[in-house]
Amino acid sequence: MQSLENLMSTRPSFFRLAIRQKCGIIETRGEGMSEMRYTVKDSVFTYVFKQPEYARKLYLALHPEDTAVTEADCKLVTLENVLTTGMYNDVGLQVRDTLILLVEAQSVFSVNIALRMLLYLAATYKEYTEERKLNLYGTAPVTIPRPELYVVYTGDRPDVPDELRLSELYKGSGAADVEVKVLRGNGTGDIVDQYVRFCKISDEERKKHGRSRKAVEETMRRCIEENVLAPFLATRQKEVAEIMVTLFDQEKIMEIHDYHVAEDARKDGLQKGRAEGRAEGRAEGRAEGMTEGTLQSIQNLIKNMGFSVERAMAVLGVSEADQPKYAEMLKQ
Repeated sequence: MQSLENLMSTRPSFFRLAIRQKCGIIETRGEGMSEMRYTVKDSVFTYVFKQPEYARKLYLALHPEDTAVTEADCKLVTLENVLTTGMYNDVGLQVRDTLILLVEAQSVFSVNIALRMLLYLAATYKEYTEERKLNLYGTAPVTIPRPELYVVYTGDRPDVPDELRLSELYKGSGAADVEVKVLRGNGTGDIVDQYVRFCKISDEERKKHGRSRKAVEETMRRCIEENVLAPFLATRQKEVAEIMVTLFDQEKIMEIHDYHVAEDARKDGLQKGRAEGRAEGRAEGRAEGMTEGTLQSIQNLIKNMGFSVERAMAVLGVSEADQPKYAEMLKQ
């Protein structure tokens, strides 16, 4: 893993924005104040449920009656091909050929999840029909798996509804609708309940120890002792710890980066009369450093989190125009 100092010196602003959006870093502004809530839990969610054993357990938590389902019945259809779809989601499962489950993890509630889910579902169906070369313009009916949409909410707001509907966002009324069910910890001990408990423990340890390796170690220890995702964490403790520590480091980098951006702006203002020539040189050097830093960040996400090249670039906010450049650099 890169050192904090090396990452800090090369972190572009679009990286800061993309990590805030994807990793649950939510910024809210009040009167002269900026508050950020950082979570690494959403990335752990994706890592847990991309494992076949846990994908099956996720389905069984939602459909406990289907005890005959096997790991082979649960195919991962999470959106990752950002170059063609322009989006990605947390977890997508196709169960046999009859059901598509899309499940998102949210620590901060957003009423817009129903709209996002509609876009994820449309992209998932697009991939489904293209993979099977289905003729959408023919006269024969095309059959598709029925959808179920869920969000696992791990925050503390008591007023979050049990379901969200796309129609609640309409300007006026409309017949078409999308329903998203909200899941919380329910005390049953199923895999969803365990994930929510993992998030609570992670929050408690972060409050005690800050965004540190100690917080990660204590989260792991408590979860294993309290039988929260215990088999998973016991066998993949190093990988999960690396994910959490990496994202904690990135959060620290963003804070330091913000400070240095503000400090640079102040110094530039004081030296405005003489800065034009130097600014051009700084811009060239900064652009070169940003490219190098972004490339290293893509490699880190691929190595530490198992992301595809496309998803890594999307998480880092790499523009569509720059994606082929980085894809080519990764081949070298």
